[in-house]
Amino acid sequence: MTRIAIMGAAGRMGRVLIEATELAEGAELGAGIVLPTDSLIGADAGDMAGLGKKLGVALVSDLNSVIGDFDVVVDFTAPEASMKNIEICKAAGKAIVIGTTGLTDEQKASMQASAADTKIVFAPNYSVGVNLCLNLLRMAASVMGEDSDIEVIEMHHRHKVDAPSGTALRLGEVVAETMGWDLNEVAVYGREGQTGARPQKQIGFETIRGGDVVGDHTVMFATEGERVEITHKAQSRMTFAKGAIRAAQWVVNQPNGLYDMQDVLGF
Repeated sequence: MTRIAIMGAAGRMGRVLIEATELAEGAELGAGIVLPTDSLIGADAGDMAGLGKKLGVALVSDLNSVIGDFDVVVDFTAPEASMKNIEICKAAGKAIVIGTTGLTDEQKASMQASAADTKIVFAPNYSVGVNLCLNLLRMAASVMGEDSDIEVIEMHHRHKVDAPSGTALRLGEVVAETMGWDLNEVAVYGREGQTGARPQKQIGFETIRGGDVVGDHTVMFATEGERVEITHKAQSRMTFAKGAIRAAQWVVNQPNGLYDMQDVLGF
């Protein structure tokens, strides 16, 4: 049985992760961690998540206080918090699954270094469908990329704090890698004014925020005469939660290292 600790347990994603843990065979909730200012500290995680039953796991504000109660942490919080949790897990010999987006290049490099001493899964998106789309993108880019104008379009709910989304950036990275491009050199994040004709060696990103959209992503390969679009639409956070719990159960049996969802799925 894999014992899982959920960071940000009282948040939108945290509650769904608790439910996904309960639904997963061979997994159980070991701990739920919330902010020190949260009024739900001490509440039962099952009651808080609306499961209609108690789980016997009281919400706490300090990961170190429950270090013996879990095998792996699942963290969809904020960059600085996730980096601290990686250090805690490394010191305690625990695995960690990171779904936090908006990490800087320096934070990603620090994560890579920490993976020498612990087990980490880091992915911008834990949906099986999105990870399938990554493979489809490699095929499309290798066949159509040289002749196409490539655009990445994404939409999320109004509460998302980073843009473009981590998933959109990863989609762009996969296309750029396949084309032999450096995304930092070819990416354009929005356009305004007299921009001139579009150069071909460019990947454009368009960001839309509004309502309660869980996550829509499209990569467009447009040529003169035809257009190919690879689209993924998430209708529920449970899609991501199930993938993250699957990753958590998988990574505890792996050697130290930095993995992504492609590794978990065996792609």
